[in-house]
Amino acid sequence: MYLTRFRVNTARVTARKVLSSPQVLHAAVMSSFATVPVQEDDGPRVLWRIDRNSKAETYLYIVSPIKPDLTHLVEQAGWPTTGGWQTYDYEPFLSRLTKGDEWAFRLTANPVHSARRNDTEPTKVTAHVGLQHQLRWLLQRQETAGFRVVEKPAERQVIPGTDVHELVIRERRQLTFRKKGHSKPVTLVTVTFGGKLEVTDPDALRRTLTRGLGRAKAYGCGLMTLAAA
Repeated sequence: MYLTRFRVNTARVTARKVLSSPQVLHAAVMSSFATVPVQEDDGPRVLWRIDRNSKAETYLYIVSPIKPDLTHLVEQAGWPTTGGWQTYDYEPFLSRLTKGDEWAFRLTANPVHSARRNDTEPTKVTAHVGLQHQLRWLLQRQETAGFRVVEKPAERQVIPGTDVHELVIRERRQLTFRKKGHSKPVTLVTVTFGGKLEVTDPDALRRTLTRGLGRAKAYGCGLMTLAAA
C-alpha cells in the first residue's frame, strides 16, 4: 500500500475546475494508474480525500495498492516546474499499529442512514444533516473499525456529560454533480471529522485505513489518516 500527498495550486483555473466536482477528481485520481487497481469491497482499494487547511493550502491525499503517477495533475492543478507529489510506502506504518496506541485522526465521510416516511414505503438511503447525528454516525462505527474515540477529561467538557469525546467536525459540505451518462444530478453530503483515537483492534483499523469507512468512496469519502497525537 502507498500513501500519496499532492498540493493543489488553487490559484489556477484548471485546478478549481478539477476541485469543483468529485466525478472529475475521481477520474483524475484513477488516471494516475497505468493499470487500474481492482476495486473489491473486501480488499484494499483506491481512496482519496481533499484537505482544505486554508484558502491557499489544499492537499489531495491518496491511499492505493499501486504507486500512482500524478504528472497529469501537476500539469493541470499544480506547479509544473517546481511542484510535485510525495508517495510513501504505507506498509511499515500499518504494520506498527499496536493496541493502546493513541493517534490524531482525520476522516472525510458520507454519514447516511436508511429511513422511510411510513411503513408502506421502502427504505431509502438518506444523509444525516444534523451535527449530533453526524457525530453519532462515527461513534457507532468506531468499535468495528478498530478504534475508540478518546474521551475528554471532565474539566475540558464544555457541557459535562454531552461534550464527551475528543471529536470535532472540521468541515461540512453538500456537493451536487452529474455522473457521466446520467441526466439526474447526484447530491452528496460530506463531513470531515478530526479528533483523537485509541487503537483497540490493529487488524480492524488496518482494514479501515486501506478499505475506507462508509459510503461514496469513489467520491472522496472514507479515507482516514493518522498523525502523531
